[in-house]
Amino acid sequence: MSEDLIAISSGALTARINPLGAELWSLTDARGRDYMTDADPAFWTGHAPLLFPIVGALKDGRYRLDGAEYALPKHGFARHSRFAVLEAACDRAVFRLADSEQTRAAYPFAFTLDMAFSVEGLTLRMAATVSNPGERELPFSFGYHPAFAWPLPGGAAKAEHRILFEQEEPGPIRRIDPQSGLLLPDVLPTPVRGRELALDPGLFDADALIWDSLRSRALGFGGADGASLGIAFPDTPMLGIWQKPGANYLCIEPWQGIADPDGYAGEFRDKSGVVLLPPGETRSFRMDVSVQPR
Repeated sequence: MSEDLIAISSGALTARINPLGAELWSLTDARGRDYMTDADPAFWTGHAPLLFPIVGALKDGRYRLDGAEYALPKHGFARHSRFAVLEAACDRAVFRLADSEQTRAAYPFAFTLDMAFSVEGLTLRMAATVSNPGERELPFSFGYHPAFAWPLPGGAAKAEHRILFEQEEPGPIRRIDPQSGLLLPDVLPTPVRGRELALDPGLFDADALIWDSLRSRALGFGGADGASLGIAFPDTPMLGIWQKPGANYLCIEPWQGIADPDGYAGEFRDKSGVVLLPPGETRSFRMDVSVQPR
């Protein structure tokens, strides 16, 4: 699949995207240093899957809508779908996934999901736009799932890396059941101290840290005296941070939507974070990643 990658570049920063899933595979500076995961198969081979039309897992892998039940895999089908290439310029690329007979069997709606990437200097800009060309309301969730290098290139040790949120985050976090992937009912004290989250693989022994109501819409990731990333996600109110302990990546995942709560028996459209998009309308979700090399 790597031979299919589409590269866009500003000269200072190059992004490579796989049309399968419209998935960002690498983000390299002018010296060839990669700020994305090494995709070590011992841990996880993903790079930056797009989560659509659901985020997380469904109870028993199924959801209910208008008296019918449908099956969808965890995080939906976009990440395993080949997107059409609408544009491929030197510094910009646009990909599209549209409904098909196959998608409508599991998700009975007309839709388009356009994924645009552009590079400006040392910033990668991404925008996912969901459109409803149908005649009825479109219920969906969307999420980003990029895996960044941990440690980042540039010399800072893994143990020195921190997340610095835009605002203080005193609110509780949530966890999922590692077996079912469903959201557990308990809320837990935040590991964030003021704006800072000190990173340690032990944080992820119980799977992801999840904020279902986040104040911040931007954060920084990096270590003292090393490279760092500035990450902005102005359109998504939820966040997951995850890795498999011991791996050399950290997933920083802005979400509009979340896994089913354990025992959830309601309709899909009534679940927290689900967008109800009227016919003829669109909804966009942006994510910018600015690299500060060392």
